Amino acid sequence: MNYRFMCLIAACLAPGACAGPVVASPTPHAIVEILVDGVPQPRYAHRGRWYVEALKGREYAIRLHNPYEVRVAVALSVDGLNTIDARETTAQGARKWVLGPYQTVTIRGWQTSQTDARRFEFTTEAQSYGQALGKVTNLGTISAVFFKERASAITPDVYLEREDPRERAPQLAGALPASKDAASAQDAPSTAGEATRARKAPEEYAATGMGRRTDHPIMQVWLDLEDAPAQTVSVRYEFRPQLVRLGVLRAVPQDNPLQRRERARGFEPGFSPEPPREH
Repeated sequence: MNYRFMCLIAACLAPGACAGPVVASPTPHAIVEILVDGVPQPRYAHRGRWYVEALKGREYAIRLHNPYEVRVAVALSVDGLNTIDARETTAQGARKWVLGPYQTVTIRGWQTSQTDARRFEFTTEAQSYGQALGKVTNLGTISAVFFKERASAITPDVYLEREDPRERAPQLAGALPASKDAASAQDAPSTAGEATRARKAPEEYAATGMGRRTDHPIMQVWLDLEDAPAQTVSVRYEFRPQLVRLGVLRAVPQDNPLQRRERARGFEPGFSPEPPREH
């Protein structure tokens, strides 16, 4: 049975936001990366799952890569909620993001209208978007399910633009301008401060909230997709104390005042410094 799905395509808003074609690998792998300030967060393998550290109070984005020579539609959920309409559905029945062949796309937030989104933000369960909607079953999980377009549905016109693509939304998903990331970096708290707060509140668990509003224009298309997904990638995220408790990360030894004093040796080479002068 053939299925036609309504999917969303985001406009490229900055030069280089949508990566161009690359050489296909013999065994293509879909890529899902969690970005903070544009930098992919380290991913840790543990007991058959992938984990990343959630940085409390920081905005993040999700970068998707299509490794195939055909278009794909990606059902992307955060905390079990579709990033387009916040519904809890099957991956097959979900509204999806469209990626062109070998395309790399960055999704930065919950799509709230045809033109706007609200940034993903690491927060606690109590402050999460899922909690606000009363949907808390899948907090702490990001899942991307890739569906390939049917080969029989592909025509040469699919990838051709009849006008200058710079004058309208191109057939590719894309990212926000670099200036948006720079602004979020200036407003973000320090990593050291986040780690300190996390140690003080180990009972808190990570989830995703709605951050600031940002421009993210989209257009809708219909695709004829294959019945079975081509790939599924899931990532679990937690604050550092929980990753330590799960055994994903090793505990960092905290400074012990007594041990510090035991390491003291009394003398250091050099001379007595001059006291600071008053101006």
